[in-house]
Amino acid sequence: MISLKQLRYFDAVARSGHFGAAAEQCAVTQPALSMQVQELEKALGVRLLERGRKGVTLTASGREVAQRAARVLADVHDLVDCARRQGSPLAGPLHLGVIPSVAPYVLPPLLPLVRAEYPDLDLHIRETQTQQLVRELLDGQLDLLLLALPVERAGVETLRLFDDRFLLAMPKSRSIPGHVRATPDLLRQDRLLLLEEGHCLRDQALALCNLRQVENLDTFGASSLSTIVQMVANGLGMTLLPELSLELECRHGDIRLMRFVDPEPRRVVGLAWRASSPRKSEFNALGKLIVAATSKQRLAAKTD
Repeated sequence: MISLKQLRYFDAVARSGHFGAAAEQCAVTQPALSMQVQELEKALGVRLLERGRKGVTLTASGREVAQRAARVLADVHDLVDCARRQGSPLAGPLHLGVIPSVAPYVLPPLLPLVRAEYPDLDLHIRETQTQQLVRELLDGQLDLLLLALPVERAGVETLRLFDDRFLLAMPKSRSIPGHVRATPDLLRQDRLLLLEEGHCLRDQALALCNLRQVENLDTFGASSLSTIVQMVANGLGMTLLPELSLELECRHGDIRLMRFVDPEPRRVVGLAWRASSPRKSEFNALGKLIVAATSKQRLAAKTD
């Protein structure tokens, strides 16, 4: 018989690629973990791992079993959630993934509200790029994602929260008449600074402004908007900023902002979760709290 313990241990090895790291993650000794993985291989009648001096790699069978094991463990996680939700709403552990271009602007106003409204919620935050977050959601490591929509993956449900418009940011020294609005063509006249590849904000900004091919595009390997803003302030180019970020990134007044002509480019910020999760009503409640937490920032941006 295959046990959940065996699947958890194998899943940890598959993710880490190392028995020692997996044993530490599972809080067991390495021999105990190795024995359980061997028992799993024996029960399935296939070799799951290639063991080497520097670690382990998955066999072809191991890769398929790892994918299925992750889904089984995610379903078990949802089963536990189903039992827990019979008590207080939004109580117990919740693992929330947030993309880097949202986390610094939403979490500071949101977390105090969460603490006040749901004191029994044990919130864990994971900040990384969209693709990794979606993988961890489907694998059951995360319960909920706060990111830019759409998320086009089978087994994932989403909830639209609000639109986040883009503005053009340039050095303050650059003189622009107050009534003039930006156009995509304007972005071709100077170096365009964006986040490094892998950040969805970069791809969204290019796509929404029809700028897939830009000769003067420069990402500098930057992984935060704060770095990009400092480059713009010091005359190294221009960038696109989501209005959600304006209160934090523009507080020093070293850049000039321009609205775009209609229809203004924008992204949609929302939530995503496994369709199998029994916590949909809780996620909707948290979504309302996120909208309330960010209302001041979005209102301020609209009145600028």
